[in-house]
Amino acid sequence: MSHSNGKFAGVKALVFDLDGTLIDSKLDLALSVNATLEHMGRPQLEHERIYGYVGHGAPMLIKRALGLDATADEVERGHAYFLSYYRAHMLDNTVTYPGVRKGLNLLRDHPMAVLTNKPVRFSQAILDGLGIGEYFRYVYGGNSFATKKPDPEGINVLLRDFAVAPSEAMIVGDSEVDVRTARNSGTWACGVTYGLGTEGLRLQPPDLMLDSLADLALHLTNSL
Repeated sequence: MSHSNGKFAGVKALVFDLDGTLIDSKLDLALSVNATLEHMGRPQLEHERIYGYVGHGAPMLIKRALGLDATADEVERGHAYFLSYYRAHMLDNTVTYPGVRKGLNLLRDHPMAVLTNKPVRFSQAILDGLGIGEYFRYVYGGNSFATKKPDPEGINVLLRDFAVAPSEAMIVGDSEVDVRTARNSGTWACGVTYGLGTEGLRLQPPDLMLDSLADLALHLTNSL
């Protein structure tokens, strides 16, 4: 773990990614994708391959799973089926990552939000279902705005919501999408090593890398 050397002293608000950062949802996502492929008469995919498609929103997830030869109509029908199936199964196997509950509790004096490319209704339902929804003042999803991460639109709205400057906010995520969102908005970027996008974080290094969310509060405290 790197030392912060005081550079996070001004961080007041925290914005978290969801899948791969707060929750381990990959099995439910993979099972839902394969159920969709079966429904569409397509061969199922290895779970590891599906995990690599996660992070850019459900439409892109289904488009990638169906393959380059899929028509726009097939992607639309597949997306609709995926949402219906996932809605019924999104908490079958999904859990918080180790250290998340402790970390959120240690950080509860900081204003916190979730900004994810997952649909907002699903996101809020999962947070509430896992008993951690109370920690977040705002939850925005991939359908909350006209654009998705890494476009800065969502984080810019949250900066206004929290009435903080970019230098007073930190995005916490598991992939290069989250780092790029931070760079595009001028906020700090914190990466976690246990999520789905570890390779991407090597290519797009964040300002801080953590093995456990429980360690973030210590960094912020030590930087005061």
